[in-house]
Amino acid sequence: MVQPTTKTVTTPPHGAHAQEPGLGFWRKYVFSTDHKVIGIQYGLTALCFLLLGFFLILTMRWQIAHPGEPVPLVGWFLEKVLGSPASKGVMSPDLYNMFGAMHGTIMVFLAIVPLAVGAFGNYLVPLMIGANDMAFPRLNMMSYQFYFLGGVVMLASFLIPGGAAQAGWTSYSPLATIIPTDGQTFWLIGMVLLITSSLLGSVNIITTIVQLRAPGLTWMRLPFFVWAQLAASFLLLLAFPPLEAAGILQLMDKVAGTSFFLPTGLAVGGATANISGGGSPLLWQHLFWFLAHPEVYVLILPAMGIVAEVIANNIRKPLWGYRTMVHAVLTLSFLSFIVWAHHMYLTGMGTRISTFFQTTTIIISIPSVILLTCLLISLWGGSIRVHTPMLFALAFLPMFGIGGLTGLPLGFAASDIQLHDTYYVIGHFHYVVAPGTIFALFAGIYHWFPKLTGRRMNEFWGRVHFWCSLLFMNAVFMPMFAQGFAGMLRRMSDGGLSYSTRMGPGIEGTLSDTILGLNNFILWAALGLGLAQIPFIINLFASIWRGEPVKSDNPWEATTLEWQTPTPPPHGNFIEPPKVYRGPYEYGVTAGQADYVPQNAA
Repeated sequence: MVQPTTKTVTTPPHGAHAQEPGLGFWRKYVFSTDHKVIGIQYGLTALCFLLLGFFLILTMRWQIAHPGEPVPLVGWFLEKVLGSPASKGVMSPDLYNMFGAMHGTIMVFLAIVPLAVGAFGNYLVPLMIGANDMAFPRLNMMSYQFYFLGGVVMLASFLIPGGAAQAGWTSYSPLATIIPTDGQTFWLIGMVLLITSSLLGSVNIITTIVQLRAPGLTWMRLPFFVWAQLAASFLLLLAFPPLEAAGILQLMDKVAGTSFFLPTGLAVGGATANISGGGSPLLWQHLFWFLAHPEVYVLILPAMGIVAEVIANNIRKPLWGYRTMVHAVLTLSFLSFIVWAHHMYLTGMGTRISTFFQTTTIIISIPSVILLTCLLISLWGGSIRVHTPMLFALAFLPMFGIGGLTGLPLGFAASDIQLHDTYYVIGHFHYVVAPGTIFALFAGIYHWFPKLTGRRMNEFWGRVHFWCSLLFMNAVFMPMFAQGFAGMLRRMSDGGLSYSTRMGPGIEGTLSDTILGLNNFILWAALGLGLAQIPFIINLFASIWRGEPVKSDNPWEATTLEWQTPTPPPHGNFIEPPKVYRGPYEYGVTAGQADYVPQNAA
């Protein structure tokens, strides 16, 4: 057996590797075709959008907890930028609706998916499969440019008369069409650009994985992260076109007088709307949720892939059930296309069709449980190293578990009728996306940061970031389940206060002082969560220049191919074309000094 070697880092300073030598600044860092630079562009842009999305919800939580009071510190800024919707620094119901619609849109389509697929997928997939670059480098650059342009259009909508979209991130018709502002038009144009970006990126990732694998890298030697990216890319490729078509049709309803989603006899403001009619609002819901439920797994699968890589590296033993996990991912991807209507139980569907979607919804939980079970069993008997990326990866398991278990009652029509559109739904979905998916993304950032920069992030501040985030994440979202059970509906700009006051004490549907008081608790927890991200932001940028330099190209002693390149990887990635001889997780399988064997070790 050939023992793995650990060589000293002798690469140029940070940034010198980023593109082909001789290119100027604009070609190197702005209009780059290097997959690593594009991955970093996606990552930094997505993190900025993540911060903006959190700012929107923080101001919304103030409005919910203290309706009618000026937003502290930033109220004057909101009034100056947005005008009358934020008069005297007070968030009006219209502004609340704008922030709610844009928060969901930004977090899902501009922050988490671009970070999970655009950043991690672009940077790591070619390295992990031994490729020099993506299959279509110029298409890759165009994908980021469409994404960036879509984000600019979305943000510009805040500055136009009437403000941004107000019909929620789901943009249901006919509400989305009859609101007499242009914010929804900007939203639809932005969505078409973002969808186009995702389609270009997914085609690129699929082609790269299928065509550019190194010699010897058979399908069952692929790192699990690559399988997750492949499955997520197929979901994007197959599920996004229906929503792009629906977005164009709704745009025509908005600007060209068509009625694809507008029914006959629609009343607006007490008068019959002057439209041709004949459209179906339910058609929009079908087209939207046919994308939006696979989109949930576009968030989850890359997160699962990251967690699997981090856990495998830090337990120093092979993943338990690798082949089973691969089959579970493929099954999950297929089933995600036949569960969408569990979001639509209240639309009046018949019992037979609702039974079908109840059944598929419960079945799809099985491969999710298999994935979590394999990761949990993998921990048994491992020589576990506990540091910041491992802490985030371990926390992902119970957090995602809570998100999945709380989703089961929403899969049954009988219980969903009571819980639909309540804060229970918000708590469930956010446990999947926030302490679930985002924790996995943090794990990935801390884990692969040394490969990107040649330096480590500070471990102490990483642990501060983790423990504070874990505490405040649960403090924000756990009380929402109680509020949902009590009947608090989402999208109420005052958190249900005026409704409960009007109903009076003792009347069915009235929210108690305890339930309403949780709004204030959640506000302070959300503020704590925001402050907990400051150590991460400082740590991230300070470590680029002042972090502890790594002493080898493979500081984590990992087996996959991305750690066998120089640090940071040069243009073309590999000094010599790699050849793969073994599976991705050969940890603890030898009796020598090293407890790992890289995939390219003969």
